[in-house]
Amino acid sequence: MKRLLNTLFISTQGAWLSQEGENIVVHLDKETSKKFPVHLFESIVCFGRVSATSPLMGFCAEKGVLISFFSEQGRFLARVDGPVRGNVLLRRRQYRLADDEKAASDVARSVLIGKIANSRTVLMRSARERTEESPALASAVKHLDGTVQDLGKPLPLEILRGKEGDAARHYFDVFDRLILAQKDHFKFTTRNRRPPTDKVNALLSFVYTLLVHDVISALEGVGLDPAVGYLHKERPGRPSLALDLMEEFRSWLADRLVLSLINRRQIYPDGFTQSESGAVYMEDTTRKTVLAEWQARKQDELTHPYTEEKMAIGLLPHVQARLLARHIRGELKSYPPFVWK
Repeated sequence: MKRLLNTLFISTQGAWLSQEGENIVVHLDKETSKKFPVHLFESIVCFGRVSATSPLMGFCAEKGVLISFFSEQGRFLARVDGPVRGNVLLRRRQYRLADDEKAASDVARSVLIGKIANSRTVLMRSARERTEESPALASAVKHLDGTVQDLGKPLPLEILRGKEGDAARHYFDVFDRLILAQKDHFKFTTRNRRPPTDKVNALLSFVYTLLVHDVISALEGVGLDPAVGYLHKERPGRPSLALDLMEEFRSWLADRLVLSLINRRQIYPDGFTQSESGAVYMEDTTRKTVLAEWQARKQDELTHPYTEEKMAIGLLPHVQARLLARHIRGELKSYPPFVWK
């Protein structure tokens, strides 16, 4: 089992990274620097005007530490990694399955069962926590439950994608009802991005960025190609398989973290800025709070429903990547998605 390692997040603008022996050195300004042993981390994530020296990038590639660069708002820019890891035979099998309509739809269907079942559970738990009944929440739960039942039989990919879009609409139609605090400042009407136009969408987009980074690392760790997926269509520069696998984690991990930050008043309305174009961005203090809570949430433990092992949440993408690899190799008849209980 892969040991749970931390991600080093660098969000201080103007910071730069270098190597010193077996250590990563973060230079915050001319006088301030912090030193970290490389073995503590599996990846480094840099936001905004953060740079790294060539020796450090080569050192991290050799040690298997992925470096990812994002804009200050969380848009992916580039990734520095070492040689391709994993068995070439596994990747060839992955590509063949992607070209097989039935095999691809079987994986996509499993992923969607996990995603929609988890979305339904999030809504059900929220409904139980409310002081009064919500017919809208109950209706959305019923619709998602019906969609999960529909997915019990094989369906073509295009129909699966249509059902995924329909389920997402029903889920996000009631998402604003899950916000119980600071309602005047954190309102959600619809999912929007590139760029987000409200505070809730800014938070969701940022946390989804963190999630897809972790999933990419997990897939590469078992030797799968993050770019070749089954549910999401292939597109240059798009990590389609990572987007597939992260669907199981969106609602119960990413969305619940955002809701928790708002409802527990861990973030505040003045921690955001709006550009002239209407785009809403997080300020540095808000971003640091989200990063700290994201890392803390990954340390929480639960029992995996398939392996029945107790593990940290941060390990789940690695476990699911291994289960997917086993299915692709033919060791498992079907891919078992993560279903939160």
